[in-house]
Amino acid sequence: MKELCNGFRLLMDEEKGMITFESLKRKSGWLGLKDMSDEEVMCMIREGDLDGDGSLDEMEFCTLMFRLSPALMRDSDQLLAEAIDFQF
Repeated sequence: MKELCNGFRLLMDEEKGMITFESLKRKSGWLGLKDMSDEEVMCMIREGDLDGDGSLDEMEFCTLMFRLSPALMRDSDQLLAEAIDFQF
């Protein structure tokens, strides 16, 4: 769970406290999701956006991550650690 919270904080727009299209597009490379098209970014937002506001709050992000494959979760631990090291 701690890793998910860290992932959310890495991807969120600091001013809005949510993951927005812009913040996900800009920061997705930190998690190994390089060269994502605008449509791919929007698809990810839509997939997790439970309340329809066009962004992901922390609960929506965690729910989305748990719905994804376990293999992706295992791989994301390493990518997240690398991204945190890179940021700090």
